Amino acid sequence: MDKNGPADITEVPFRASAGAPPGAEVFGFGDLLARARGHDIDPYANKRLAFHELIAVRTGTLRCSVDFTEHELTPGSWLWVRPGQISQYRSDLTLAEGSIVLFLPGFLSPATAEAARVDQYDGTLPLTPRGVEGDAVRRVLELLESEYRQLAGLPLEVHIEVVRHLLAVLVLRLAQVRGEEAGGAAFRSFQQAVERDFARTHRVDDYARQLGYSVRTLTRATQAAAGCGAKRYIDDRVLLEAKRLLVHTGLTSTAIGDRLGFPDATVFTKFFRQRAGETPAGFRNQARGNRS
Repeated sequence: MDKNGPADITEVPFRASAGAPPGAEVFGFGDLLARARGHDIDPYANKRLAFHELIAVRTGTLRCSVDFTEHELTPGSWLWVRPGQISQYRSDLTLAEGSIVLFLPGFLSPATAEAARVDQYDGTLPLTPRGVEGDAVRRVLELLESEYRQLAGLPLEVHIEVVRHLLAVLVLRLAQVRGEEAGGAAFRSFQQAVERDFARTHRVDDYARQLGYSVRTLTRATQAAAGCGAKRYIDDRVLLEAKRLLVHTGLTSTAIGDRLGFPDATVFTKFFRQRAGETPAGFRNQARGNRS
């Protein structure tokens, strides 16, 4: 069953369930449907979350899109959707089983957030922990789900800390898997630099000089980790930000191009057309459902 949802974007704040520890929730796919209905939200709508969402599939297949990119999750797969990203469930949630973990920015300790790179953009690729790591992630999730349900067994402040610490273990484990799948130190440094400076420079040479690597090294590391060259990786990040601004704001193409480091609107429009296959105005109209 295809779930396309409306073109409009639903803003979804964090709403703690009655009796749940503030700042985090854990539930199954079926509970997600009931929760959405209770808040009068279409579970298949395009949405922008104000919190982190970890999606883990146990059985079946679940299709999702995050920031205009389609993903297919199979048993053992995880997807991490961060606050501010546009996401949508694209297949019937009743045809798969799995868990959803929600948590607010700031729920984890600063040390855990830094070590797990909680706020670091990574392209939101699905993770599939295998072997020893897969077993460890699965056990931590099971323990988190079990402890989350035992609210009455502990004082509230203790229960909150138990959930916080187990969630910390889970995200640290997932960060380890992400680091292994993402390649070596060269790519991780490049990734962080691009996230920080993509609106300032689109040149691989600038990043290579800044990080102390050769262009060839960055290109090889990015190809191994992300499946594309370093220049394509930068352009993809710029394109994503352009799409976000076109959808989320009323800024003109000229203003968006200027914000993203293009010398003028013509250069920005040419870049967008080459990378997206349509003009910025055409994309905005389509994304907002205004195209006849």
